[in-house]
Amino acid sequence: MKKSLLAVLFGAVLVLGACGGGDDNADDNAKENENGGTVDTAAAEEIYQSNCSACHGSDLSGGAGPELANIGSKYSAEEITDIIHNGIGSMPAQKGVSDQDATTLANWLAEKK
Repeated sequence: MKKSLLAVLFGAVLVLGACGGGDDNADDNAKENENGGTVDTAAAEEIYQSNCSACHGSDLSGGAGPELANIGSKYSAEEITDIIHNGIGSMPAQKGVSDQDATTLANWLAEKK
């Protein structure tokens, strides 16, 4: 009886240990920006690939739209957010990008200097 109880307890510990938290590295993709906020790099890259890469290149190198590799040296995050929402030059306003996504993307792009 004691051996079977011990085996069940040991098995439960193994199962629970294998299922543990998983959040230990949840913020690995988030880093602090110069304004003291954080930028979720993975989320920003995903937003960029879904909404911007067709015109600005998958690696920020440009294409139909200008290169964005150094956009942070020209515009602040707030200015980039405004450009995303309202457009500039031949770039139309990006109505399909939510406020939160635009902010995430703008904070990430503003770091590109």
